[in-house]
Amino acid sequence: QVQLVESGGGLVQAGGSLRLSCAASGSMLSINVMGWYRQAPGKQREMVATIMRGGVTNYAHFVEGRFTISRDNAKNTVLLQMDSLKADDTGVYYCWVVNLLTNYWGQGTQVTVSS
Repeated sequence: QVQLVESGGGLVQAGGSLRLSCAASGSMLSINVMGWYRQAPGKQREMVATIMRGGVTNYAHFVEGRFTISRDNAKNTVLLQMDSLKADDTGVYYCWVVNLLTNYWGQGTQVTVSS
């Protein structure tokens, strides 16, 4: 089992920045992919950014150039630096990892961007 603990959400004005953090813990950790998804009210959950163990990243087109994902393999943490935030970025952000071919999700952290 893998436990994910997220932090860093909150309320920010449009144009501001937030940094999300997610720490994974548990036994037999061999995390290949880490990432962040988000879900806005009334919408489906969507991928925001992912990062492979070797550092290869993938971003959704709507955050390209504004968000930066990074990870620390030794600490099993993944960060999401969010800059130039827009009202459309409002939603619950979920940490996601794949460990030994199993998906795990965090509990979610609320990000609210006021216009």
